[in-house]
Amino acid sequence: MKKNRRRNIVKKWAGRLHLWLGLVTGLVVFIVAVTGCIYVFQDEIKDLVHDWRKVELKDGTFIKPSELRKSVKERYPTASSNFIIYAGKDRPAAVYSVDEDKQYYFHFDPYSGEFLHAQDFDADFFDIVRNLHMYLLLPEKIGRQIVGVSTIIFLIMLVTGIILWWPKKLKNLKKNLKVKWDARWRRLNYDLHNISGFYVHILAVIVAITGLYFSYEWVSDGIYYLGNLGKEYESDHHIENIERKPMISEDPMDIAFYETIKIKPEDEMYFVWTEGDDHPLVTGTYPESLDFDHQSNFYFHPQTAELLQTHFYSEKSTGLKLQEMSYGLHTGQYFGLTGKILAFFISLFVASLPVTGFLVWWGRKNRMKHLRS
Repeated sequence: MKKNRRRNIVKKWAGRLHLWLGLVTGLVVFIVAVTGCIYVFQDEIKDLVHDWRKVELKDGTFIKPSELRKSVKERYPTASSNFIIYAGKDRPAAVYSVDEDKQYYFHFDPYSGEFLHAQDFDADFFDIVRNLHMYLLLPEKIGRQIVGVSTIIFLIMLVTGIILWWPKKLKNLKKNLKVKWDARWRRLNYDLHNISGFYVHILAVIVAITGLYFSYEWVSDGIYYLGNLGKEYESDHHIENIERKPMISEDPMDIAFYETIKIKPEDEMYFVWTEGDDHPLVTGTYPESLDFDHQSNFYFHPQTAELLQTHFYSEKSTGLKLQEMSYGLHTGQYFGLTGKILAFFISLFVASLPVTGFLVWWGRKNRMKHLRS
């Protein structure tokens, strides 16, 4: 008797918490989930509609990063050009730039240096979708917090949802796993909300936590320490304090980039990044084009291009690998096309939960009004 009473009290408070948290955050969860659905296949859709996304494959070497930076300066004199990515042998090279608080990717033929396209983050459809997904198109500091807090609340709602769904008797478990497709719409909606929430809750937790990785440093740290079972590895830290030296005649960024290709010639995607004279030149490689996983990194002196440190993917700790997997897990990219399809449907189901949940609440509210009258 006491056990049943305790269970009823838990379910009662879980129900209240589930309801009010859902009403407060439902719209945010819906927007974030729908935009996630759209963004999953952004590379595939862009390839279909933009011819500049592919270039003719050539046997020659990639053009120097300094040449691409020079080309950006000629077209946009006040724009920065500190990050350059060579996305693949048949893909354009892109220079990330900020010009008067506006963000761009300037795309070039990686062999000839021909200017192909200026991607304005404020005008590009998928960049708008991404910003809506991450910040709700609000100022980043405010929007990131709203999305982050709403995601944490969503995780709490998954827990309270399981409590509400869990049957009083285990013999009814099988019954709670089936949707009554021939029932009236209210019962059908109720089943879809409860049962779809149960089926996707584990994968939804993974998607939500990897999303929080981009909002909170403590989540990133937690993933690292979880992967390393509480340990921190010194080898995961890169060199930071650089002693300035006389600048060599050749651009150090060019030397660092070509040296990186020599080290990892089998990889398809490369980037080079400079933070300034007091920080190392950082380069990175990825085995596959447009697949941001299994990253190796190399650190060079910003004035002499001397190789200071190597950090191959195989040398990284499990925690750091798990951190770097977060984007791939969040978007499904880590598991290829199958993973993307799965991420799409998970996001779609998550987007449906606030809708079906609201309809459950609205239906009960109207029924209570009808009974009182």
